[in-house]
Amino acid sequence: MTTDRIVRIVAGFMILLTLALAHFTGQVDMSKMSWLWLTAFVGLNLFQSGFTRFCPLDTICEKMGVRRPQ
Repeated sequence: MTTDRIVRIVAGFMILLTLALAHFTGQVDMSKMSWLWLTAFVGLNLFQSGFTRFCPLDTICEKMGVRRPQ
């Protein structure tokens, strides 16, 4: 496992953890629609991309002609 994958997993986990803690301590009500669901989507996407190496933004950037680092 590379550091890039570990960073994605840890970053995604931390985003999801902070959202969960805010919800369960009563600071945020995640049962209602809000912009925080976008944050949850990004966190979940980061987390899963660390395991599966699939990231939608990578695919979009490739199609736009952005080169990967070497």
